[in-house]
Amino acid sequence: MTAEFISVTFTNPSNEINPVRDPAIDPAFLLRYARTLDEYGFNYTLVPYASSSFDPFTIGATIAAHTRDIKIIIALRPNTLYPTVAAKALATLDQLSGGRVVVHFIAGGSDAEQASEGDFLPKEERYERLEEYIRILRRAWNSAEPFDFSGKYYRFKQFRNAVRPIAGTIPVSVGGSSDAAYRVGGALADIFGLWGEPLAETREQIARIHAEAARAGRTDRPRIWVTFRPIVAETDDLAWAKAHRTLDALNANRAKGLGRAPAAAAHPANVGSQRLLAIAARGDVHDRALWYPTVTATNASGATTALVGSPRTIAESILDYVDLGAELISIRGYDNLNDAIDYGRYVLPLVRDGLDRRAVETRAYA
Repeated sequence: MTAEFISVTFTNPSNEINPVRDPAIDPAFLLRYARTLDEYGFNYTLVPYASSSFDPFTIGATIAAHTRDIKIIIALRPNTLYPTVAAKALATLDQLSGGRVVVHFIAGGSDAEQASEGDFLPKEERYERLEEYIRILRRAWNSAEPFDFSGKYYRFKQFRNAVRPIAGTIPVSVGGSSDAAYRVGGALADIFGLWGEPLAETREQIARIHAEAARAGRTDRPRIWVTFRPIVAETDDLAWAKAHRTLDALNANRAKGLGRAPAAAAHPANVGSQRLLAIAARGDVHDRALWYPTVTATNASGATTALVGSPRTIAESILDYVDLGAELISIRGYDNLNDAIDYGRYVLPLVRDGLDRRAVETRAYA
């Protein structure tokens, strides 16, 4: 039983508690943040993608140049980069970083967001296109000879790639909660990303992913990645007080037009967000410490479920998901840099100690 930790890269001090509209990159902050993750033992950092935001490849290369160990997850929408170009770009960054690159594919959960960059395919076809895209990347990384491809979405002749990943391939991550996401990710992904749902729902989703992997004839399974927004303080009581202050700030910022979603935003179109809102309607707190008012305050715009409590409570909550089969845990807070420091100091060591104890107990009863 293992667990690795993911954070998200932030390029400036703006955060959801004290947001700045369209902030510029702050190079000093970016480097400090990346080095903090590296020094505190985070295993990965996700460089996110949005149609109006910075280029993740450039940010990823900057992180690679100033860190030693942390792996860089490049978020990529297939409509933004032709697959032969992406194969070379990812492999180039992999070589520059010493083999530290992962790619996370976003098929696209919002029709409006996709259309803003010229993509008008319906959702089901976006996943069909993603399937072709992944197959092309892997062929490009593995083929020593030029090859042709003729599919529904891509067609080319005699493409030759001389830029190879250090390990021969690059791990591919897919996320989502729709049938199409389960099908494509279960069949092709090395990693499958889920948002933080209660334990029962997460168990069901993992079973779906495993079933799709088996249906595709795989003898292995995607590693499971689950994402949370922990709100941590010295004691549980202090953490809950902090959580309510955070919620007040999220609501106030949304009312001022500075939230993740506009105050009058329509009900989200993607299945993952719809699932989160449906769970939020059942109650605020689930399982040990999973808190859902942050979901409704942001219209379930992305990863929005919080874990609330002391470092011990947060660590035990994370271990509950590891026990279900989650191997990668993404945690990021609302005060980005300070929360990352708190997680590195107080939460990651407790989770790793818990895993060590489980390993000793397993050996004792083997």
